[in-house]
Amino acid sequence: MPESTIRRFTRPPATFDSEITDRSHQGSSVLRRATARDLFSASYVNLHGRGAPRAVEKQLSEVGLVTFDGIHSRAAVLDLASRYLHVSAHRDSAPDGLTVIHDTGRHAQRAGFDGLGRGELAPHTDRSSLPVPPHLMLFVCARPAESGGICLLTDGRELYSDLQANQPDALAAFADQRAAFFGRSDGVFAPVFDLLPGGRCSIRLRQDGLVRWHPFTRAYVPELRAAPTRHQQPLELRAGEGYLLDNHRWLHARTAFLGVRRCSRALGNPRFRLPRGFTPHDAHAVPLETR
Repeated sequence: MPESTIRRFTRPPATFDSEITDRSHQGSSVLRRATARDLFSASYVNLHGRGAPRAVEKQLSEVGLVTFDGIHSRAAVLDLASRYLHVSAHRDSAPDGLTVIHDTGRHAQRAGFDGLGRGELAPHTDRSSLPVPPHLMLFVCARPAESGGICLLTDGRELYSDLQANQPDALAAFADQRAAFFGRSDGVFAPVFDLLPGGRCSIRLRQDGLVRWHPFTRAYVPELRAAPTRHQQPLELRAGEGYLLDNHRWLHARTAFLGVRRCSRALGNPRFRLPRGFTPHDAHAVPLETR
C-alpha cells in the first residue's frame, strides 16, 4: 500500500489534564486493561471543577472521549449539551434534540431502529447515512438495566492500526470513497476510513440492514466486523453518569439487557474547534491501557 495513501505515525505519549482524574487509580500513573469501570475512571472529567470546559475540550481533542457524572435530570442533560454542542434534532428526537433511548416494544425488528429495542447493538457510527455525521454524541444514563446494557466503545484509531498491521488490503479497500452505501435511498456512498487533509482520518460504520458493501470490499467485511470487538472497552454507566464522544473517531455498541433501561442522547457539532477524527499512529505502538 503506498505510503502516500495510508500513512504511519508514531503515537505520542499519553497526557492528562489536571482536571481529568483516574478515580480508581489515585497516585498511580499506570492504567490497567480496562474493565467496565476503568474506562469511566480513566476518561473522567469533573464537570463542576475549575477549568472543566478547557479540560473537556482538551480531552476530546486528544482522546475523543470524556466521561462524567452528576447529571440527574432532563434539564441537566440539555444544559450540558448546550455548553458543548449545537444540538441537532432528528427523526427519533424530541423538538429539543434529546432522544430517549429505551425499549419501545415496537422497534426492535426494524432496520435502523435497533437502539430502541433491548438487543445487542453492533459497533457503529451514529447517523452514518448523512453526508457528514454529527461530530459529537452525548449519552447519559437515567436508569441502568437490571442486567446487561453495558456500553462498548471502540477507538477507531486502534481499529485503523489493527487493519494497517494485519489487513492492509482491507484498509485500502475501506478507504475508497465508494466502499459502501450507507442508509436508505437518500443515503450516501462513503468510505469507512475517510482520509482527510493533514494526515487525519475519520471513521464511519454501521452493521445493520442499511449498509450495502461495494463488491470490491465484500471479501473484507468479515474482518471489519471482527476487528472492532478486539478493541472494545466496556463502559458501565450508573444513574447520572454518561459520556461525550467524538462520533468521527469512536464506535459505540451495547450488550443486550433485561429490565427497564433509560438513557438520553444528544447529537450535534461542537461549539469549539475540534479537528475531525484522529491522527493514525504506529500500528506497533504499545496500547495506552497496557503501559
